[in-house]
Amino acid sequence: QVQLVESGGGLVQPGGSLRLSCTASGSVVSNNAMGWYRQAPGKQRELVAWLPDGGSPNYVASVKGRFAISKDNVKKTLYLQLNSLKPEDTAIYSCNRWPVPNLAWGQGTQVTVSS
Repeated sequence: QVQLVESGGGLVQPGGSLRLSCTASGSVVSNNAMGWYRQAPGKQRELVAWLPDGGSPNYVASVKGRFAISKDNVKKTLYLQLNSLKPEDTAIYSCNRWPVPNLAWGQGTQVTVSS
């Protein structure tokens, strides 16, 4: 049974940074494409960054140049570095497989960007 656990969120001011972590049991991070998703209040969950297995990281336009997705295969951990944060980045961030998020969602980690 694969379990996803996100951490690293918090309250930051605009322009600040955070590093999110996603730990996964088994080998889903090392052997499968993964992505970071977020859901803001009143909005649908959206994909923001993804890392094809053996490929290069990808981002939606709204976060390109500010976010960086990476993984540690030994630790089976997926990361999302958040830089130059904006209030519109406020959301619950979750990890899952890409392109099909077919694992049970973890609790997510709250990112709040506010002055």
